[in-house]
Amino acid sequence: MSSQTNTVAPDAPDPASPQGTGGTGPRAGVRGHPWLTLVTVAFGVAMVALDGTIVAIANPAIQKDLGASLADVQWITNGYLLALAVSLITAGKLGDRFGHRQTFLVGVVGFAAASGAIGLSGSVALVITFRVLQGICGALLMPAALGLLRASFPAERLNAAIGIWGAVIGASTAAGPIVGGLLVEHVSWESVFFINIPVGALALVAGLVILLNRKPENAPRSFDILGIVLLSVAMFCLVWAIIKAPEWQWGDPKTLGFLLVAVLAFAAFGWWETKVKEPLLPLSMFRSIPLTAGTILMVLMAFGFMGGLFFVTFYLQNVGGLSPVESGLRLLPLTAMMIVASPLAGTVITKIGPRIPLVSAMVLTAIALFGLSSLQADSGAGITSLWFALLGLGLGPVMVGATEVIVGNAPLQHAGVAGGLQQAAMQVGGSLGTAVLGAVMASRVGSELPVKWAEAKLPPLPAKQEAGLAKAAEVGMSPPAPKGTPDQVIQATTHVVHDSFISGMGLAFVCAGIVAVIAAGAAAFTSRGSSDAGPSVHI
Repeated sequence: MSSQTNTVAPDAPDPASPQGTGGTGPRAGVRGHPWLTLVTVAFGVAMVALDGTIVAIANPAIQKDLGASLADVQWITNGYLLALAVSLITAGKLGDRFGHRQTFLVGVVGFAAASGAIGLSGSVALVITFRVLQGICGALLMPAALGLLRASFPAERLNAAIGIWGAVIGASTAAGPIVGGLLVEHVSWESVFFINIPVGALALVAGLVILLNRKPENAPRSFDILGIVLLSVAMFCLVWAIIKAPEWQWGDPKTLGFLLVAVLAFAAFGWWETKVKEPLLPLSMFRSIPLTAGTILMVLMAFGFMGGLFFVTFYLQNVGGLSPVESGLRLLPLTAMMIVASPLAGTVITKIGPRIPLVSAMVLTAIALFGLSSLQADSGAGITSLWFALLGLGLGPVMVGATEVIVGNAPLQHAGVAGGLQQAAMQVGGSLGTAVLGAVMASRVGSELPVKWAEAKLPPLPAKQEAGLAKAAEVGMSPPAPKGTPDQVIQATTHVVHDSFISGMGLAFVCAGIVAVIAAGAAAFTSRGSSDAGPSVHI
């Protein structure tokens, strides 16, 4: 059967499956039911999304309890990010080869088990090791979830399903800081990881009962080992260079060296994929202009959103004086609008296609980012809530629409790879945005701080103290004053630090807004998936 037909076949006859791959009769029982499939994968997706924000709240407690250095704490995040980014496309291929049900369940079990192991760890080295394992298992889980949705829903219902999927991610991401703050404050940092065990157990039980392992009849039968190696090296070097660039500087030979290796590895990977019989990432997928545009859109959206949002937590806590839980509550307008907008966007995109909604959503996102650039140290909850709500209203449709454009325009036998591509685009875009906008922030703070210090007529500082002050100002913190320092000097120092931070954050948000405008241009090239989403089902 040709690759264009996208016929889906269960691994084995199932009494609860549809009568034939193209049948239209109702399902007998729950196995393979599309909406129950959506609920099941939502458990696993929620676990990973929650972990993306909840751990940041636990990092200070982990550092104190385990005696970790700042570099160790950074590795708790970076190890997870690297493992996730490097593994996503390969993990998607595993789902295409062995079936997304098996891959999803392995990812769920592995993620929950790694979470429990982190909670039982007595050293930061073990925490980092199991965080890497979490990243690998998360990479197995996320593309498989999208592959299951693609195979379970017909084209006219896929957008609605992805809309709900996006709402689950938004709700879980929003809950992270609040749940994390409550658990760390009232239980322990270990409980932040233990919470994944019951969620994972629910996803496992539901998956065993409900999920149906559909695989295309022309699913890949072999592995592109060299392709996996080349892509993994390329992704590792790219993400590693992005992560380390703020420390090494972008012009440093180490940064440039890793970027060069990444470029060479990507070039070698592209050449090899045209030669191998069953490529890891079929480059023919990118002949689809909408799929390519959707991938670029996802990178640019994540660049502006994640890169800009990185500074918001510092603004709320270090400048605004809010606690982690209060910061999470202040961000609720953002995530609430994402939760509301995602399923609504799925319905609208189904009716009129993705182009107009995506362009409009990125324009709203750009307006919100430019609006956030105007925040001041004394901006109240009303103005911040307005811009956060508008940002969520723009981001929700983009998360849904770009995902559908990528996954929906890929052949069904490559649904897992397309899901991995979508997630990898988000990870690379988010990492690049955080690093580049971080460099923009640091540069502006470095130039503004001495000027504002002099304007405040504060006494000159030794070079070492001045460097330390600049580093603290990059996150909106005023370093502790020596004993006996007059209150007037302390207040003036805090004012200078906050003003410098606000100036840097404003420039970073302006840059993020410009990227969002460019993303709106990319969105103009998107269109709905040209292939049937899966078997015809009675819903």
